[in-house]
Amino acid sequence: SLLHSLLAPLCEPTELFLIASPLQPTEETPVTLTCKIQSPPQSSDAQPQFRFFRDSQPLTPDWSSSWEFQIPAVQKEDSGSYWCEAQKVVYKVLRSPRFQMNVKRVPISDVSLETQPLGEQLAEGDKLVFICSVDKGTGNITFLWYRGTLGLNLETKTQHSLTAEFEIPAVRKNDTDQYYCAADNGYGPKLSGLVSITVRIPVYRPILTIRVPRAQAVVGDDVELFCEAPIGSPPILYQFYHEDVILGSSSAPSGGGASFNFSGTAEHSGNYSCEADNGLGAQHSKVVTLNFIVPIQDTRDPLTSEVIGGLLGILGLVMVALLFCFWHKRKTGRRSATDPHRTLPSPAPPEFTYLNSPDPRQLQSTYENVDAVHEDEIYSLAYGMHQEQEPAAGETAAPPTARVENKDTLDIYARLRKTQAMDVDYEDAM
Repeated sequence: SLLHSLLAPLCEPTELFLIASPLQPTEETPVTLTCKIQSPPQSSDAQPQFRFFRDSQPLTPDWSSSWEFQIPAVQKEDSGSYWCEAQKVVYKVLRSPRFQMNVKRVPISDVSLETQPLGEQLAEGDKLVFICSVDKGTGNITFLWYRGTLGLNLETKTQHSLTAEFEIPAVRKNDTDQYYCAADNGYGPKLSGLVSITVRIPVYRPILTIRVPRAQAVVGDDVELFCEAPIGSPPILYQFYHEDVILGSSSAPSGGGASFNFSGTAEHSGNYSCEADNGLGAQHSKVVTLNFIVPIQDTRDPLTSEVIGGLLGILGLVMVALLFCFWHKRKTGRRSATDPHRTLPSPAPPEFTYLNSPDPRQLQSTYENVDAVHEDEIYSLAYGMHQEQEPAAGETAAPPTARVENKDTLDIYARLRKTQAMDVDYEDAM
């Protein structure tokens, strides 16, 4: 009986089965493997030991008293052929039939592309990060980033994650374009929507130009302040300053420059500048100085105008009086010069002898001032005397009464300047 009890378990028909729950799982879901023994009713109550296998590889390193084996999150790579073994006594091992477990992968869905920093406009030189994400999908996912509608591939990454990143360290103006990404975990790529990226260039230091209608601005002139940034992405907002006080602003939606106009006054003299800003940092221009000239008529006050008017009236009267006096004197002078009763000088003119003349007896001329009518007019009387020729030897001299004075030589010369008369007298004296 003792021998029968020892040999009975070895002779008992026993079946071993491996069951998976669920039988065809999907990725990222838990799976339980159960090794079940089916024995006759009178079988031994000995506690069996279990081991589990996949594709001839043990899943546990040694025998275990647990008839279950847990896979917390099954993956596509966990697909394969499974079985288990059980042992009740030392010398007998039971093996279950194999079964094929195929792990299903969850297809990718809801692929999206985001950027950091957020927004579609960046400044030149900024770092740009593209983040490609999937809402659902299991296993290793291959992410791809594309540029432009033609699909220029920029980067490819494969990783066991629902998100992946691609980075451009410093964007440039030519990086302005449309971008999208794709994700694939074996069921075919899924595409994200398009994201437009615009790389904007900060404004450079603007240049202020002041335009006036003449070389020197005058009060009342129309003045144009023109401000323009040589480089900068639109739209650009310009502000105009006078002595650091804002005069006004103007925008350039499409780029370029902008103007501000005003009518100049004396208070507008001073320093001007402008500022350009397109949201990526404001830049200030150099200072330009403009001074306004105030016209003379604008600076006279009423009292001064009356005084000047009175002086001009008095000056006019004085000029009329002077002209009348000048006219009266000239008229008087002409009458005196032609007066027949005017008395000639009584002393007889002296006689002069020209030393260089071979004949000492010649016509003698004398010039004498008669009257000064005006300060720059001199009337002179010029007359000549013929000297009688001395009788020759043996001739009888004519009586004194025979000397006749030539009245035809008397002339009156007028309107000689003093300096000219003096020169004539000096020559006659020689």
